[in-house]
Amino acid sequence: MQSRMSDDFDNGAQSEDPSYRVYRAGESSRTGTEQRPYTTYRSRPRGLRARLRGEEDSELTPSAVRAERRGPREPRSGWAVARRVLKYVAIAVVAWLVISLVLFIVSAQIEQGSLPASAKAALSSGGNMLTSTNTVLIVGTDERPKGSKEPGANTNDAGSRSDTLMLWRVGGGVSRRLSIPRDTVAAIPGHGMTKINAAYAYGGPALTIQTVEQFTGIKINHVIVINLAAFPQFIDAIGGIDIRTGRICSTISGGVQNGGFTLNLQPGVHHLDGRDALTLARTRDNACNPSESDLTRVQRQQQILNAIKSKLLSPSTFFRLPWASWDAPKVLRTDMGGFTLLSLFAASELGGSAPVAVLEPTGSATLPDGESALTVTPSAVQRAVAKLMNG
Repeated sequence: MQSRMSDDFDNGAQSEDPSYRVYRAGESSRTGTEQRPYTTYRSRPRGLRARLRGEEDSELTPSAVRAERRGPREPRSGWAVARRVLKYVAIAVVAWLVISLVLFIVSAQIEQGSLPASAKAALSSGGNMLTSTNTVLIVGTDERPKGSKEPGANTNDAGSRSDTLMLWRVGGGVSRRLSIPRDTVAAIPGHGMTKINAAYAYGGPALTIQTVEQFTGIKINHVIVINLAAFPQFIDAIGGIDIRTGRICSTISGGVQNGGFTLNLQPGVHHLDGRDALTLARTRDNACNPSESDLTRVQRQQQILNAIKSKLLSPSTFFRLPWASWDAPKVLRTDMGGFTLLSLFAASELGGSAPVAVLEPTGSATLPDGESALTVTPSAVQRAVAKLMNG
């Protein structure tokens, strides 16, 4: 019986090719000439003993084994490499912008508390400047930084006068400005007729807002008081500004040798650092052109603002952006927080560079204290205001 089963098994094995192979004890699985459906790899020799056993260095390493399992790798095209580089560059740019944005918002929130509550209460509410037009009052005082050696320098905000008064109509695709000369005669509530720049000395930014509203008939939505002490630092943070001037020979408060400021420029385009930009903004008397006056100065101040805007959008400023973002709010005391200031800057970019406009005086007067002042007729004020509001 057992013999018959063995014969049947042998006959079946000969008549039918099994899907597997049977090895007997002692028979090597590596004998035979059949093609194996797999590849056997041996690890790379790891030392002298392995070499003495006859193992070859040419055998595949584990990394080569993994590479062979993955199959042959096609070479990357130039476009694939470029796309990968662009991806990393884009990530770096976005990260740089996010860092700058966070620094700006934090710095702006810190500085927002420096404006008196009375000034905020004097303002009228305005809409989103990306979609609606607002009126912003820009005030630059004659306050000097603590420790200034400039003769007669006022180092306190209290008692300072406004060297700069500028109305900025901005938002909804609009950007127009109107500067009011500091010596213009206006009615200051509670103090009568005098130079409009005295309003800041009498009642700070709140009284200045009320005076300008009464003088122009315009409701003011936001106010920016420029901190001249921090102005040079901000200009330096953005790498200076480029501005075209005529011949400038300016000596302020006795010049540099006496603790003041000196600026000498030939006609043409100049790259100014923070100190020189501030000196230009303050220059009222130009020894090389005696015909210049305070009207010329306020025109240059508007040019400086346009130069700052152009520099902020230049590629060179991108690499300085975090430092500029941190320093920018320190130049300003304003009712606007970080996000509102960002909407202001975005609105100014949408509106383009504002043309230089100055309220032209129609006459002059001598005040009771003997000082000379400029006068403007109500009709001239109305025409200038209409152009500011309506273009």
